[in-house]
Amino acid sequence: AGENFEQTPLRRTFKSKVLARYPENVEWNPFDQDAVGMLCMPKGLAFKTQADSREPQFHSFIITREDGSRTFGFSLTFFEEVTSKQICSAMQTLYHMHNAEYDILHSPPTNDKESCSTTGDCNGTSVSKLQRFNSYDISRDTLYVSKCICLITPMSFMKACKKVLEQLHQAVTSPQPPPLPLESYIYNILYEVPLPPAGRSLKFSGVYGPIICQRPSTNELPLFDFPVKEVFELLGVENVVQLFTCALLEFQILLYSQ
Repeated sequence: AGENFEQTPLRRTFKSKVLARYPENVEWNPFDQDAVGMLCMPKGLAFKTQADSREPQFHSFIITREDGSRTFGFSLTFFEEVTSKQICSAMQTLYHMHNAEYDILHSPPTNDKESCSTTGDCNGTSVSKLQRFNSYDISRDTLYVSKCICLITPMSFMKACKKVLEQLHQAVTSPQPPPLPLESYIYNILYEVPLPPAGRSLKFSGVYGPIICQRPSTNELPLFDFPVKEVFELLGVENVVQLFTCALLEFQILLYSQ
């Protein structure tokens, strides 16, 4: 809703929803379906074909409540093949509608030879037009849709949570079943793995290998499990130095992102 409909249907985003959650609710951390859904898929539900890159993407988020308490979310987004013929047909229909609207909006004036010579579109044989019409063909293309699995935790154990989610995803997509049912690993994470004491490390078993999380002691800096290297890669050294200077001088800092 509210998007520019000149975007092709595969480039649009669609409304996502929470398919399942476990446990249903936690007393100290009531589940906010709308917030979690929006933060897990901030750009909405996405569709792709076999021609697009479909590598899993990981990101994190924070839910801050009215009393200032925080919980941390870690989300792994991947793509699954769409098996519903109804959804595939709907995508094909959206493309027919999009192409028809595009032609009405961009058709050259009648008898405009100059327009024909510059666009090469009068006979309907231009590359751009063919690409538009062939961007999704139900008889030829495989349609994929985004799905995500998420962990919500009381502390920001980013590396451990990323490994847990990656191993769960690997177990789901692997042709060989994991050593134990997936439910066993999920139950273990939720109910049998304790929060490590301050200043201690904890090692527990994942689906395919051990996972370690470490909690700083009370006289150390607070837990920050994110690689600082990524900040430099995203912003560059000069911008990081400028940002750090602004923080030291107590300037107001606004971060704007899509």
